[in-house]
Amino acid sequence: MSTPIHRIATNTPALDDEALLDTYAFPDDRPWVRMNFIASLDGAATLDGASGGLGDDADQRVLNLLRRPADAVLVAAGTVRHEGYGAMRLDDQAVTWRRKRGLADHPVFAVVSRTLNLDPRSPIFAEAPVRPVILTVTEAPEERRRELDEVADVVSAGRDDVEPLQVRRLLHERGLRTVHGEGGPSLFGAFVAADAVDELCLTLSPTLTAGKASRIGHAERAVATRMRLSSALQAGDELLLRYTRTPETS
Repeated sequence: MSTPIHRIATNTPALDDEALLDTYAFPDDRPWVRMNFIASLDGAATLDGASGGLGDDADQRVLNLLRRPADAVLVAAGTVRHEGYGAMRLDDQAVTWRRKRGLADHPVFAVVSRTLNLDPRSPIFAEAPVRPVILTVTEAPEERRRELDEVADVVSAGRDDVEPLQVRRLLHERGLRTVHGEGGPSLFGAFVAADAVDELCLTLSPTLTAGKASRIGHAERAVATRMRLSSALQAGDELLLRYTRTPETS
């Protein structure tokens, strides 16, 4: 049984899925990029090379719910490989929920890759309920592009590097207004540096690692984006925090 999730420092009953979806609802009036991460108390983004080592059933429950209302789920290719992603397919309950709200049955899986080091025969593509999008660079290997063109829409979003603002624009032009990002740290860092993040959902794992893992975001230059706490939930000793851009940075 999943650990109950409550609003922090209150005696309110545990939140059901609908209450959690309301808590994490996307705004109705504009495109939106949300990033979702988990970190240890000492700032590690992974344990033994994967973020899943830090999470638990409550974190996984929220992750699955965060995907539900999104038009696209955005993930870097390295994270797709290291975390063992399969096809971006929602369960029947989530599909029914989306249909009632006029959404497509499943979000589009949007994968970011400069090198196109992806296997076109993998379940990500072979079992995809909707054709994925690969966001790459114009300098990507032509042979790999041709192979992946058979199973996905391969789109250039920059010459040498995938540019976050181009990613936002290209997805929006495809009707993918609400984007839920799941990493990794380089992708998140690039989006922060480009001032392209509207929201961060951060699970704070009650774990100390003292290892060499990276933090949840890194980039060549530091950029400060002021955020405000929009919600704080608790599942046992774990905190589930939601931060959104302050009005002056929106």
